[in-house]
Amino acid sequence: MEAQVLFMGDGALVVRFEEEISPQVNDKVRALAFLLEGNPIEGVVELVPTYRSLMICFDPLKVHPQELSSAVRRLLGSLGSAKVPPPRVVEIPTLYGGKVGPDLPFVASHAGLSPEEVISLHSGTLYRVYMLGFAPGFSYLGGLDPRIHAPRLKTPRVRVPAGSVGIGGAQTGIYAVESPGGWRIIGRTPLKIYDPSREEPVLVRAGDLLRFVPISEEEFLRLGGSLEPSVEGVE
Repeated sequence: MEAQVLFMGDGALVVRFEEEISPQVNDKVRALAFLLEGNPIEGVVELVPTYRSLMICFDPLKVHPQELSSAVRRLLGSLGSAKVPPPRVVEIPTLYGGKVGPDLPFVASHAGLSPEEVISLHSGTLYRVYMLGFAPGFSYLGGLDPRIHAPRLKTPRVRVPAGSVGIGGAQTGIYAVESPGGWRIIGRTPLKIYDPSREEPVLVRAGDLLRFVPISEEEFLRLGGSLEPSVEGVE
């Protein structure tokens, strides 16, 4: 399928690839973003990658929409030869279960596994960061083992602490900021995924590979983690 180039209002252009979620399609998104970063176009102010598309936000007072569209189409022609650097591998130390992972027993029971087996499966995968969204820094990860897919809560929690690691259906991800949430919380990282005071506010980027590394409660606290429990939702 040929990529579609579509205007979204007067300040954004979206390049949409195949109608599926896969590493191969996401590689095209990543390659186009890489080409645009390496061949900057005046007036482009932000690139927003998703599972299968790239939004290009621009200032219409600095670049004519049709000129931008033409430039993007030219870059699409060289997508296959783009020398995209290998993705970063980011390790996320994670304390599983207990106060910080109240849904680990449910996920284990739902899967017919022990909590230790769930932890092993969850931490034994190298996940692709497909996109960031929903809230600042929230990462949507691909590659969750089908054996530990789990349904979302029927009623979301009022508050999920920052750093919480959850499973929602076939996906897993990290709540980078405190927010309501309906995913099954199985652990928490002491890392500050989102910090607006940093030069790069979000610790991970779309296109990164992410690995969860189980740690002890002692290590979790040493790294600055909080054992504050989540506010429960109602099933």
